[in-house]
Amino acid sequence: MSEDQPLVPEGVPAPATDPWKGFRGVMAGTLVLEAITVLLALPVVATVGGGLKWWSVLYVVGLGVLMFLGAGVQRRPWAMAYNLGLQVALLAGGFIHISILVIGVVFVAVWLFILFIRADVKKRMEAGTLPSQRMSQA
Repeated sequence: MSEDQPLVPEGVPAPATDPWKGFRGVMAGTLVLEAITVLLALPVVATVGGGLKWWSVLYVVGLGVLMFLGAGVQRRPWAMAYNLGLQVALLAGGFIHISILVIGVVFVAVWLFILFIRADVKKRMEAGTLPSQRMSQA
């Protein structure tokens, strides 16, 4: 069991399917979409932001690559910390151009919503109210 998956209390049926498997897919998909969005900011910075410097290209491309790689490690117990660390790095990219900061703010909101969903799934799993837990009681 991963750190995200709490033990189901005694007397509460275990879910028929692993709810964290789909949740990891959502996090991986979010990182892929975020990486694509960050990389698409390069032409904006080049055109509107006064041109690209070697360090700004390295920062943005490196961040995009780390996001793509992060999509593959969502099974690890430290995945959520990694994801949130990427958000901090993305917000820090605002020194390159305001468009990077805007992307960061939007995706921080997305990740806050993901954290809310994660807490809700944990709570419902522990209470035995997930749909797959209710079906196994019938």
